[in-house]
Amino acid sequence: MSKKAFIFPGQGAQSVGMGKDFYEAFAPAREIFEEASDILSLNIKNLIFESTAELLSQTKVSQPAIFVTSVAILQTIRAQFPPLSPSLCAGLSLGEYTALFAAGKISFRDCLKLVAARGSYMQEACEEQQGTMRVVLGLDPEHVKAHLPSNVWIANLNCPEQVVIAGLAHAMPLAEEILKKEGAKRIIPLEVIGAFHTPLMRSAQIKLMPQLQSVSLQESTPDLVMNVPGDFVKSLPAIRAYLIDQVVSPTRWEQGIRKIEEAGIDFYIEMGPGKTLTGMNKKIGVKAPTLTIEKVSDLTTLESMDATAQR
Repeated sequence: MSKKAFIFPGQGAQSVGMGKDFYEAFAPAREIFEEASDILSLNIKNLIFESTAELLSQTKVSQPAIFVTSVAILQTIRAQFPPLSPSLCAGLSLGEYTALFAAGKISFRDCLKLVAARGSYMQEACEEQQGTMRVVLGLDPEHVKAHLPSNVWIANLNCPEQVVIAGLAHAMPLAEEILKKEGAKRIIPLEVIGAFHTPLMRSAQIKLMPQLQSVSLQESTPDLVMNVPGDFVKSLPAIRAYLIDQVVSPTRWEQGIRKIEEAGIDFYIEMGPGKTLTGMNKKIGVKAPTLTIEKVSDLTTLESMDATAQR
């Protein structure tokens, strides 16, 4: 049997109408949207399908919206391809929660409540201190780290020569000036209003910590590769601790993917809106193919890909 990695996107992948074709075509997807609406006491279907890009980009909205859409796609795949199960799961930032659910380590209800709380707390932290983020191209992480001014930190290590920095908005122009002098090929602003995965999210971490410490987690067979260590994490106490740390710590996505490659994965399936992780896999240079499932039409490719892998 082939070894499959299920991977899930984070905030920034959202788009108005995401998951609508799955909702209209498959009962398992509809059930997830309806259950989510009951849990959150709001019509999340209308929020995603009939919203505006501005509203959907709000952290408190985008995080549960992306999580629900990704799980709806996951549950559809589980129903349509029963033998298709992951050897391991991973997700970028918010996507780590989807991976936790996909790996069978937490219930949908508990995970959605955590995600909704996380989004709300992170938005509150953004409003407390005006932060921003930039993608720095062409410099290695150690070089970037050595030349960052105060109040700016490394937030994401996504793929080769791509380092995401985050910090207070007023400190970012100086960081850009320094890094350009140090040889950065390009510095690209991200459309966010916060400095995620930095100490500026400390208040969100403090608020989320009691819920993460008390939520029920269970042992399961699929492995989990987590952002903070960039490695496999097996024990439930460690999983809990890394989820807490992740709020204020850099995500080491590239390192995690390289650990997955070492495990001998046959193919990756990115489930959810966008193709961000598929693009990162290409830049990282993974040997195994990556399939993106964000539209119902993508299921045809998955069917032929899985059949080939089973041979």
